Amino acid sequence: MQIHHTISSLREALANAGRIAFAPTMGNLHPGHASLMQEARQRADTVVASIFVNRLQFGPRDDFDCYPRTFEADCATLTAVGVDHLFAPDENELYPVPQQYFVQPPQAQDMILEGAFRPGHFRGVATVVTKLFNIVRPDIACFGKKDYQQLMVIRNMVHELAMPIEIVGCETVRADDGLALSSRNGYLSPDERREAARLHAELKTIVEAVRNGNRNYRTLEKLAEERLLKSGWEPDYVVVRNQIDLQPPQDDQALVVLGAAKLGATRLIDNLEI
Repeated sequence: MQIHHTISSLREALANAGRIAFAPTMGNLHPGHASLMQEARQRADTVVASIFVNRLQFGPRDDFDCYPRTFEADCATLTAVGVDHLFAPDENELYPVPQQYFVQPPQAQDMILEGAFRPGHFRGVATVVTKLFNIVRPDIACFGKKDYQQLMVIRNMVHELAMPIEIVGCETVRADDGLALSSRNGYLSPDERREAARLHAELKTIVEAVRNGNRNYRTLEKLAEERLLKSGWEPDYVVVRNQIDLQPPQDDQALVVLGAAKLGATRLIDNLEI
């Protein structure tokens, strides 16, 4: 695997790379990230990953400086799954001047769910992803479904801005008990880790009810939140939404159930398509 710290070095290396698949990350990689690279490997001649902790998507309640940096271990992971090129710029390389131009998602897709709890987050995501797309110029880009709102924003952005990139949503990688893999799981105590699979279980209960014909979405959502509360969680939301834009459900559109809740000091998110 070749490691590039500058835009010019990466572009030179990709000049004759054929079909390119790209998976952007912020590092601190786990098997869920590795699965993105494996999917990319199956779809292209050349696989490019990036590691960049993007300050623009951190809000005032997020601690940018404390985000885990595990570069050497991440490089080993990427090499093992067959990544050809790693783009690992510093802030001065990616933002040589203070960023004044931003990609702003529409408010209806931005300031809901995760965006309501992290104002400005998706503007930061959309801006850095656009910049990375312009640098890498991929044919395909792989994103995990675990961050479903992020995937939705990027997919719609690429469509509306006519970017010639196929966005691939990759299935969430889970532990045996259903818990979605996340770097946040490492903050759970042993007791919390045993309890953590409940979020997935509650979403699965809603999926099964809807597939069996229950369209009383608000009741299903409320009951799930109540059960989480009784089990010691602090739910932020459990909702059924349209997959395409995460607006309230319409029966003629594909649906997804999404949940976010705090267990102890750790906030977990998950979703399941219906």
